Amino acid sequence: MVKRVSFGRTAAVLVASFTLFACGNFFFKNRPNTLAAGYESGDDSCNDGIDNDQDGLIDCEDSDCWVTTSLCGEVIPANESDPRKEDTFALCTDQIDNDEDGKFDCRDPHCQNIPEVCCSHEFTDVTCSDGIDNDNNGFTDCADFGCSKGKFVTVCAENTDATCSDGRDNDADGLIDCADSGCASTAKCKAPTCVQPDPCAGPEQTLDFCKDGKDNDGDGFVDCNDTDCKASPIAEVAQYCKDQIETTLAQCSDGKDNDGNGYTDCSDRNCTTNDGTKYFATPEAVEYCAKKAESTLERCSDGVDNDGNGYADCADYSCSKNTDQKILDYCASVAENTFDKCRDKIDNDKNGYIDCEDNACKTTAACQESLGTPDEANKACSDGKDNDGDGFIDCRDWDCSWNPLVTVCPGRKVCQ
Repeated sequence: MVKRVSFGRTAAVLVASFTLFACGNFFFKNRPNTLAAGYESGDDSCNDGIDNDQDGLIDCEDSDCWVTTSLCGEVIPANESDPRKEDTFALCTDQIDNDEDGKFDCRDPHCQNIPEVCCSHEFTDVTCSDGIDNDNNGFTDCADFGCSKGKFVTVCAENTDATCSDGRDNDADGLIDCADSGCASTAKCKAPTCVQPDPCAGPEQTLDFCKDGKDNDGDGFVDCNDTDCKASPIAEVAQYCKDQIETTLAQCSDGKDNDGNGYTDCSDRNCTTNDGTKYFATPEAVEYCAKKAESTLERCSDGVDNDGNGYADCADYSCSKNTDQKILDYCASVAENTFDKCRDKIDNDKNGYIDCEDNACKTTAACQESLGTPDEANKACSDGKDNDGDGFIDCRDWDCSWNPLVTVCPGRKVCQ
């Protein structure tokens, strides 16, 4: 093999790439937020295991070393052919661009998805809340996917009294504290409970209050979705609310939630049912919605959200809980809930989520090394088996080494 000392396949390869060494030297603990104290360049300082310039990056993980030493380049096999997908620990730590996509090892996205390869510098509660861009990728703390999508990172959720009152955008969605919908149910941000006869803004009974889009009396119901409006003794208010109910073909096909009940068009039962007591959809509306209903084998397998309720095919209860056995059999056949289907890189149930991104897979052995109670988790993490088939056994697997339920992996030594 030949080690490429100058620029790699393209001028950008070497500049955008670095060599991985043992995980034990890959991460740092106390990165100072100060100016560089020295230089990290040349064979000596780029191979001494020391952060010479105190920028938090050691040896070949420091970009200063990428063009000043022959130690950090890409390895080019003598007979390079038959490209292989770069998605295993071995292929992600060999300094070779195995899939010939211009990126190798930690600069290859396929490698970055494997936490055990140690590509990320921001993956703990500490490094995800220190205000420092630890991995120098342009994203700091929760704005970095290593934090926001970290399995065991807890500081990037904005949904507790603490995170909803700290003045920080913890989940990096551009919204802070009570302005974030995730905080709506917390004590800090929850809307005040208004008790009659001393409501927050007045009873929701007048026409103005029943059409302003606000929960004026703080009871959790807005406008005509509030009984105060819907059953108002004021004739014009009651008539206004009656007119808003989605019952006609026009209202059931305009793409609007006319009555403000949270359901639009054919996803609203007011459009699909006429029982003579509570729901009064017109025959035209019922017929229209019946043609769009996700209730036939054809419409439950076409990959389309036919009824516009946000769920397609077997992700829609109209299919998965249908009374037609043929539809149920089909949904069972594509369900993403077995070991094989949760590792085949196919969206079997067509719900938009593949393998371990699908909630149906997250609780299977295919996506988790340790499951259940602490006793069960510790047993799975000390049995010498690769239970989830990801190439890592017991404490070498992040599912064990970083799982708070597991005590048989003390120190969490992986990538530290």
